[in-house]
Amino acid sequence: MRRYPMFQRFYLILVAAMALFAITGVTLRHAIAGPLPLPVWMLVFLVIAMILSLVAYPFMRRVTTRLSRLQQTVGAFGRGELDVRAAIDGSDEVSDLALGFNLAAERIESLVAAHKRLLANASHELRTPLTRIRLGIELLGDSMEGNARIELRQDLRELDDLLEEILLASRLEALPRLEGADAEVDFLALIAEECARYDQIELDYPPGNGGKHAMWLQGNERLLRRLVRNLLENARRHGAPPASLTLRVLDEMLELHVTDAGPGVAPADHERIFESFFRCGNANENVGSGLGLSLVRQIARRHGGDAICFARLNGGSEFVVSLPRRQPNQFERQGFNAHQPNFRHDGN
Repeated sequence: MRRYPMFQRFYLILVAAMALFAITGVTLRHAIAGPLPLPVWMLVFLVIAMILSLVAYPFMRRVTTRLSRLQQTVGAFGRGELDVRAAIDGSDEVSDLALGFNLAAERIESLVAAHKRLLANASHELRTPLTRIRLGIELLGDSMEGNARIELRQDLRELDDLLEEILLASRLEALPRLEGADAEVDFLALIAEECARYDQIELDYPPGNGGKHAMWLQGNERLLRRLVRNLLENARRHGAPPASLTLRVLDEMLELHVTDAGPGVAPADHERIFESFFRCGNANENVGSGLGLSLVRQIARRHGGDAICFARLNGGSEFVVSLPRRQPNQFERQGFNAHQPNFRHDGN
């Protein structure tokens, strides 16, 4: 059975207070000869106000508590926890609001899940025709012109890289927690291995003291390798040599700074550069899928860190990835945004 709406309850309380004040005044008027003094009226008013406050407090407390819980649920949903739902308690406007939020959240969650499945399935299904095309090119042999064969292979390689990045992005968004995040990874050795794949790369790191140095961390080695590789590819494609990588140890954090001699990123694009499929400048003049830096930030945040881009004082831009050396349990339970890194840079 539906109770009175909230505004009707407020109205009933106000009417009850006015009736109580009037009854009390009339009773005192007949009980006391002559007009009532002003202090008596003030005392009566204060007594009635106190009684009204005591009666209304449980009701108001219940309403504000439910609104606070609903606010926390909406905040968690906004942080990416799409499976959270608001508790429906009662049958008033607050419960109607919670029910409406739950219906909208369920619809959004299903749409996002369908979008992820579509991307993953489409990317997976496209691998079969790509393999056939690559096999056909090999079977053609010398019947195809050399330049045409090289360009076609390059196009296939770029398309294959795009599909791989789309699949990885879909998996990162779909998984509730990071798999293999507790593995011990020699981050310095990993970076050195990736730098060896490129020319004109400068790697700077603090000296170790022998044994297991301070550049070890906990994480998924495959994802961390992709993070470093995407940063190097971004510097190669959009920057100018030489590129410089600097690894720093800040308490329980590792910071990877990446710079090059290129013109850098416009300040207005320092955040947009990490969006999926975003490319600076004229997209027709740029190469790449637009997913590389987006994956860098996703992987960093999945490890409890973050990735940012800022302008350097002497021109150009610098990318900084901050990663915790240890993965806290709270982060593994909550997924994204469990750690807020404190970036520090010297602006060189």
